Amino acid sequence: MYRVAIIDDEPLIVEGLCRTMPWEKWDCQVAGCAYNGREGLEMIRQEKPNIIITDINMPELDGLKMIAALKSEFPDMQLIILTGYREFEYARKAISLGVARFLLKPSKMNELVEALDEVTKRLAQSGEFFPEVPLTDAEEPSESDTDISYHTEANSFIVKNALEYIRENSQEKLRLVDVADQVYVSQWHLSKLLNKHTGKTFSDILNSARIDKAKELLKDPSLRIYDVAEIVGFQDLAHFSRVFKKIEGMSANEYRNTINTF
Repeated sequence: MYRVAIIDDEPLIVEGLCRTMPWEKWDCQVAGCAYNGREGLEMIRQEKPNIIITDINMPELDGLKMIAALKSEFPDMQLIILTGYREFEYARKAISLGVARFLLKPSKMNELVEALDEVTKRLAQSGEFFPEVPLTDAEEPSESDTDISYHTEANSFIVKNALEYIRENSQEKLRLVDVADQVYVSQWHLSKLLNKHTGKTFSDILNSARIDKAKELLKDPSLRIYDVAEIVGFQDLAHFSRVFKKIEGMSANEYRNTINTF
């Protein structure tokens, strides 16, 4: 029996779908309901449904990021979007990220029936669904899952947004879990994605972003090396100096002297 999750911030829609759809026709049962995106993600990770019917225009939720996160962590999960958001480019992007159907509110019963016919057919063809379950919160990715395809549209979308967030917030006391929260995946999963797409760990990426900003600041002769290190997010000068030399092949002071000669 396929498990269905329904997420919408309009309770009438949630209750209506739960009660009026003939779920037994598709060998389905409603495994859970949620009324906002965050609650929905928690419920999905707990219940691991095969099919999700969800709005994408809800408070405190970036719909595209949520879609990408779900298709990345649970690639066989079938997503049906039911929304009043009518932007064509948004719908196109959602479909490219792996949405099975994009339906506009108010949807007719036959549209939902067709959508469920399609996704249950896909599930039947793919066989039994075993979603990915995180085993650890360690930063370093496991090497035992090389059969998983990481270079999908959804995964690339997540990595792009994660790297952008790291660059914009690198001066903060940024942790892997903070970035993972922004892209709606577990830190274990994000660590794997970053490593597969960039060949670097989260710490390496963060340090590179900080050193890039440091190089810009070093153009200002009024700033001491210590000041630069502190501004870009390093807790002490010694650590900054080690990282800078490792990445640039010279000390920060040598780099400053080099750029000031031109």
